[in-house]
Amino acid sequence: MTMVPAVHPFGTLDASRLRAQVPLAPYTTFRIGGPAEWFYEATSADDLANAITAARAAGVPWFVLGLGANILVSDRGVRGLVIRNSASAHTLDANGVLWTESGAVVQDVVLDTVRAGWSGLEHYIGIPSTIGGALWQNLHFLSPAPERERTMFISEVFSDCEILAEDGTRRTVDASYINFGYDDTVFHHRRDIVLSARFQLTADDSARLHRVLQENLSWRGSRHPWLQVHPSAGSVFKKIEGIGAGRLIDQCGLKGYRVGDAQISHIHANILVNLGHATAADVRALIAYAQQAVAEKFGYHLETEIGMIGEF
Repeated sequence: MTMVPAVHPFGTLDASRLRAQVPLAPYTTFRIGGPAEWFYEATSADDLANAITAARAAGVPWFVLGLGANILVSDRGVRGLVIRNSASAHTLDANGVLWTESGAVVQDVVLDTVRAGWSGLEHYIGIPSTIGGALWQNLHFLSPAPERERTMFISEVFSDCEILAEDGTRRTVDASYINFGYDDTVFHHRRDIVLSARFQLTADDSARLHRVLQENLSWRGSRHPWLQVHPSAGSVFKKIEGIGAGRLIDQCGLKGYRVGDAQISHIHANILVNLGHATAADVRALIAYAQQAVAEKFGYHLETEIGMIGEF
């Protein structure tokens, strides 16, 4: 990576925190990706807003990076400014109102709220995401426990959030603006960025909540490859109602099939894993192979849900 001189195109951004040609693979859960032309780590909501505003003013393309899940970064890297959102401050008041900056890691927030005896986020333990990413996709999880066997959505406990809108204004919006859907929100369709958010939680027994954490972690661990061992971006293909993309891939006999160091997981056929040195080109070739196999055998088109970031 290259340190940046005091004179750069981003106005008020601190040159000591701005870097050039930073490899992005270490900042993604797939551990794949070429360099960012410019890289800046935002440490507060105000810092995040300032960085985006600076990029817009400079006429430079920009991308906000959270934990780097659900994305595939090109081997050629990303032009413009990549802003890593590390704005992680969060507080919980006596009435169960959680305020959190959008770069806070969901798992950290979950553990803090459970320790304090507040319910509402415990279902999302083990899912790699920031709060901003969770709102972007309306984070959800199918709970395994019989008494609550249904899909939980983060929108159920959402109150409101502050955004930097695509017109450059900062304002607070509620659920009617966000238009939560399944894997969909307004943020898929507008260049608005969540700066901070509030959630309304419910008082509960901390011991019971810890049991829920253990159940959900066990269920997830038995059905998903461990990121620490086999890096991945999560589910690659969008849900096909009543059928399941992973089931179709499995029925094509593709579990374990690989291109280079990219492999269709033996555990979950809708997850592609990096065996160590996979490239974005490997992953793209494997995606195309799975799409072709499913189309030829079943007539379905598998549509990707992971974001393709950078120069493909």
